[in-house]
Amino acid sequence: MQPDASPYAGRVQRIRERLPQWSVQGLLVLDMKNIRYLTGFTGSDGALLIGPDDRILMVDGRYITQAREESAGFEVHRYPGKTDGLVDVIVRRGPGVIGFEAQTMTVAAWNALTERLPGVTFRPLQEELEGLRAVKDEEEIAKIAKAASIASRAFLDILARIRPGMTERDIAADLDDAIRRGGAQEASFPTIVASGENAARPHARPQDRAVRAGDLITIDFGAVYEGYRSDETCTVALGRADAKQQRAYQVVKEAHDRAIAAIRAGVAGRAIDAAARDWIDMQGFGDAFTHGTGHGVGLDVHEYPRIAAHSQTVLEAGMVVTVEPGVYFPGLWGVRIEDLVAVRPDGCTVLSKISKEIKVIEI
Repeated sequence: MQPDASPYAGRVQRIRERLPQWSVQGLLVLDMKNIRYLTGFTGSDGALLIGPDDRILMVDGRYITQAREESAGFEVHRYPGKTDGLVDVIVRRGPGVIGFEAQTMTVAAWNALTERLPGVTFRPLQEELEGLRAVKDEEEIAKIAKAASIASRAFLDILARIRPGMTERDIAADLDDAIRRGGAQEASFPTIVASGENAARPHARPQDRAVRAGDLITIDFGAVYEGYRSDETCTVALGRADAKQQRAYQVVKEAHDRAIAAIRAGVAGRAIDAAARDWIDMQGFGDAFTHGTGHGVGLDVHEYPRIAAHSQTVLEAGMVVTVEPGVYFPGLWGVRIEDLVAVRPDGCTVLSKISKEIKVIEI
């Protein structure tokens, strides 16, 4: 079934309207997530050229049928080799200035293109494209919510199976399988399962450490549904949580709740960060909160905007962001609590489904 081309036409038009502001006559897109966002094409390789009168999707022979089916309204150009294909398409436009994604094009590709297209100037764009996918439409938000629902169900499914003696790798593998069985394409990112002293590292990788009674276990996970990703973190206690662990958990939970309560369109990202950070600091744990409060989520699990102390972003309705304060005590344990929310004009909608009240797994 061919997708509705209307969102893609609107997205391309926004690019076209901005070309004069960027002092370029066209935009060359090589990031496959951006190509999917602008065209609907879901292949693993390709290129896109957008100009005032052009919207040309370039693919190799593997994807020609798929590109025509998924990207109605785009001229589909088949190339035998990527550089040759880019040169063939760009040379037809004559001399000029072409913008490109500064974080995607390799030096090798830039050298090859500039050598073969001496009349064309290639201009790197970075800040100009940073917020390209930041504001989601309702269809995108629904896909992210579906991904979050799949991930949440999978987490609740495996929670009852966690027992002393299982390794972090065992738990992560069980959760990844449950996510796929639940209808996801894959996990959003390598699932984090960190127990005991490992949980004091915010982005720990699952190890062969066996979980044991009294551990706090931080599980950071997500699912991919129709290309869109979710991101959620739960910290649970295995068998029991002592008084210090319970207090730290409640401090982080209150910081999480304060940040979510502050979210609405028009609020600066740094103000959301401050809502969480100031509370944690007031409770004496300020030095233990070592990262930003959140980030955007969509086709990538880390997207614009950032919710951090020095963020210049002002939230807009339709942005989807995480709220994930945490505290970490090296050699002991850590606590992180994360939900995924859609920004609304007067507040936000929480897309992740799991209650963030402390959970103690009975053993």
